[in-house]
Amino acid sequence: MTKPKKKKTFKQWIGTAHLWLGLTSGLIVLFLSITGCIYVFSEEILEWQRSEAIYVPEVKPTRIPLSTVWKDTKKALGDTIVFNDVHVYRNPKKSLEFHCYKAAENHEDAFWYSDAIDYYYKVYVDPYSGKVLAIYDEERDFFNIIKMLHWSFLINHPVGQQITGWATFIFVIMLITGIVLWWPKNKAARKQRFWFKWKDSTKWRRKNYDLHNIFGFYVASVAIIMAFTGMVWAFTWFQAIVYVAGAQSITPPVPLAEKSVVIQSDKDAAFDKAYDFTKARYSDADAFSIGKPADTAKTGVIDVYVQQYPGRYYVYHSAQFDQYTGKFLKEKLHKDKNFGEKLITANYDIHVGAILGLPGKILVFIASFICMLLPISGFLIWWGRTNKKKAPAKA
Repeated sequence: MTKPKKKKTFKQWIGTAHLWLGLTSGLIVLFLSITGCIYVFSEEILEWQRSEAIYVPEVKPTRIPLSTVWKDTKKALGDTIVFNDVHVYRNPKKSLEFHCYKAAENHEDAFWYSDAIDYYYKVYVDPYSGKVLAIYDEERDFFNIIKMLHWSFLINHPVGQQITGWATFIFVIMLITGIVLWWPKNKAARKQRFWFKWKDSTKWRRKNYDLHNIFGFYVASVAIIMAFTGMVWAFTWFQAIVYVAGAQSITPPVPLAEKSVVIQSDKDAAFDKAYDFTKARYSDADAFSIGKPADTAKTGVIDVYVQQYPGRYYVYHSAQFDQYTGKFLKEKLHKDKNFGEKLITANYDIHVGAILGLPGKILVFIASFICMLLPISGFLIWWGRTNKKKAPAKA
């Protein structure tokens, strides 16, 4: 008589789910972890690479009016280049950073990232002399490509983010099921699972198993936070859940939507007035971006984005000015936002660890590196179990 098959236990079902989810999403998780590791310190590396462009040769007592620098730089690049805004730093040693971006005419139908962009430049200009220090093609910049690979595999179509988003969602389930599988039955077993206890005779398979389990346990909390913040970008419904949970309301935030009063005036003088007002009002901020409305936007306003802290974006303020008079119209300070808005605003800084400064970035780098090892070590565990060498039969 054949023995009846034993029913699978809860942990066995969890183990099966962990295995097959890992095999289906492992390569994508590996790819996202590698690109995440590379991108974490992109700002620091770029500042070192572009130091001659970011920092001016000499700090002088006076600056050229910003409207004059804008016109002269635009003339140097040609009238076909659209200037979106200029980033101004409080540090007098730093140059002006002009952003020039234009989407391709058929960008909505383009499948690949590069086909959706007509051009994307960063132009560094000396505010004291008006000299163009450097022009960088951001579309082909190494870190920008890494970012878009991490974002959507360089796919412009929404399917790209769906792939990364659902792979991240599966990774969260794997982290939870991994903790369930790791969880020890008693205190004696628990002592052996918090750190490595290897002997000279310990085989590589056991070492690999310990690496997968112990590293996976320690990185799980940080990895889940990284995964959740990644899903905020991938899924609008998940972003809505985060916002509603933080704001305790389903009412979306009201954006600034002021309008300029159309009159005959000197727009350059108005732009300089808005610039001077911004510099004085937010004198403790690290930097701000200010942009002119398009010529066709007759009632458009001068938009200002104020970045409070260097290298971090979760605290920022918005302001709008009349494009004809430079009159201050309205502002929205960080403290006026509800907690849901603050959570969404902080999403990038949390994702890359910048919200905790350099220690946070180091933590995220280490966590991403370990997440990169988990699919590899997990695959080796599965491979070792399915390809065990049978012991030779005894005579």
